[in-house]
Amino acid sequence: MKELKNGRKKGKGEKMEIEKMYVGQVYEVKRIVTDEMIKMFAEATGDRNPVHLDDEFARNSIFGGRIAHGILSLGIVSAVLGMEFPGAGTVYLMQNAKFKRPVYVGEEVTVRLTVKEIDKEKRRVLLETLVVKPNGENAIEGEALVKV
Repeated sequence: MKELKNGRKKGKGEKMEIEKMYVGQVYEVKRIVTDEMIKMFAEATGDRNPVHLDDEFARNSIFGGRIAHGILSLGIVSAVLGMEFPGAGTVYLMQNAKFKRPVYVGEEVTVRLTVKEIDKEKRRVLLETLVVKPNGENAIEGEALVKV
C-alpha cells in the first residue's frame, strides 16, 4: 500500500475515484532506475546511444557516467499514473516535460504527482509531474492530462 499525502492508503492497481481527488493532492513513490531497465529500454526502442550503455564513453561525456534515457524516466511517471495514481484504467491524454538533469544508473528517484485541476464532468485531471533526484533537484518537470 502506498500512502497518499493525506494519510490515506491505496493499493497498487486500485483506481482512485475522481470524486475523492482534490486540487493540491500529492502522490509520491520512489523507484530505482536500474541497469537492466536501461538495457531493456534500449533494446525495445533501438536507442543505443552510448551515453546510456557504454561506461567508458559515458565517463568521458559531459555527464561523467551512464545516464538513463529521459523518456525511460518519464515512462516511470506513465507507469505510476496507470497503475497507482489515479490507477488502473487511467488514460494518458497529454504530457509535456522539461528534462532538467540526468538520472544516473542506480539512482533512486521520486515520482511526485500533484493534482492541479479536476474536470469531473469530463473525468479529466491535470497533474504536475516531477521526477526528483535524491538531492532534491528535479530531473524532469512537466504536466499530464489524464482521463479517469
